[in-house]
This record gives sequence, structure tokens and C-alpha cells, in this order.
Amino acid sequence: MITLASDFGTPYPAAMKGVILRQCDARLVDIAHDFPRQDVRAAAFWLRETLPEFPSATHLVVVDPGVGTDRAAVVVEAGGHRIVAPDNGVALPAARRLAAQAEGDAEIRVWEIQYDDGSTASNTFHGRDVFAPAAARVHEADAVADLSGIDPVADWVDLRFPEPDIGDDGAAGEVLVVDDFGNAITNVPARVLDGLETVAVNGESAPVRDAYAEMAPGERLVTVGSHGNVEFAVNQGRGDDAFDLSVGDDVSLAW
Repeated sequence: MITLASDFGTPYPAAMKGVILRQCDARLVDIAHDFPRQDVRAAAFWLRETLPEFPSATHLVVVDPGVGTDRAAVVVEAGGHRIVAPDNGVALPAARRLAAQAEGDAEIRVWEIQYDDGSTASNTFHGRDVFAPAAARVHEADAVADLSGIDPVADWVDLRFPEPDIGDDGAAGEVLVVDDFGNAITNVPARVLDGLETVAVNGESAPVRDAYAEMAPGERLVTVGSHGNVEFAVNQGRGDDAFDLSVGDDVSLAW
């Protein structure tokens, strides 16, 4: 299969699918096309949480604020998967997790896609003109190393999420993403909540609960999401509003 992920909305993904289906008969699976626009870090977070659930596949990822510039296009190999993406770091958190889960081969390999950036490639739609054809070729190949116009590279753009500062009586972190439910998801690991019934969030006390429904509708809570990080939520409401938090905001926890 080839999975597709982007911030394109509609109808642009359909053009990418058309290009792929002209070149191969892969099963196409949409991950999401409503990632926050031009937000490479948010896309990288959700890909890290999503791609490891798939069997080995080729993944086409286009969140590309640098489209039309001299940023490279790459194929990232990790754990039996191949991620075709712009060289802006969007693929690397997922690749590290895929490599860590692999049996035996934990190496990450990165290849640069050589393409004609002149009249044959639109300066505004490399998803269609560069990445989709490359994904089809990569899907069909037994090995990326066998493909012409795709060369190994030793230096690429890496993206790493910030590390929290955890002490004996508190933690300082950052809101990484806010999901469609309004849950404000941080980089603080679940273990800091072990044994706690309440925690101070930026100086205001909030209950710690295992599930949203343990609070009455409209009541806020601190919990651990499926991603294994601390998040701020409201049962049947929006945690970002209730805790007055946005992506990139610093957050302190004290106990």
C-alpha cells in the first residue's frame, strides 16, 4: 500500500492519487489531509503516532512550507517502511519510532530524490509533480538503492520535539499539538502523574483522572492520552480553552 498524508484539504490529494495510479496499482490509504496548514511539527507528531500502526508500506507525506525552494526531497527508510517527504524533518520522528520497533535493523537511511525543478515541476505543487511519482517508483522497487535519480545522503534536516524539565516536585513542558477535540497535548511523559489525584497547572489546581468521563460534562481534567503524554482536557469540551493554552505555550505542573 501507499499511505497519503498532507495539509492540502481538497481537491489536491486527488491529483496525487491520479499520478500514483497511472504508475502502479498500489492500494491507497489516506491518513489525513487536514493537518494544520504548514505546521511541520504537528504533522510530524501525528505521523509518529500513526505510521507505526501500519504494516510495512510506502508513506507519502507532503507538508511543505518550502515548496518551490531549494529544499531537498527525500525518501527515509526505517523499520521496513519508506517515507517520501520534503527534507524539512517531518518524517524523522516517525522514522525513529519505526526503527526502534524494528526487529534487527534499527538503522535510518535517507535518500535524496533528484528531480527536474524547471518547467516540468510546478513551483507550488511538488506533491503532484515530485513526491507522488517518487512514491509510486519507491513502492514498485525492491530496493531504494536500485532506483535511478535517488541518491544516498549523510546529512538531512532532523526534527526533535523539545524535552521537558522534570524535577521532584514539578515539571516544565510545552504544548506540542491540540487535537480536534481540543485536548492540549504536551511533551510531558505520563509517569509524572503516577499516584497523583490533583496537580497545579500553571498555578491552578486541576484533578488528575484516567478517563474523560470520570468528570462531569464541562469539567476540566488532566489525563494521559493514547500517545503516552500528559494532556489537558474537558469532558465533552475543549481543554485548550479551559486551560487557556495554545500550541507552543509553556506549561508548568506542580505537585
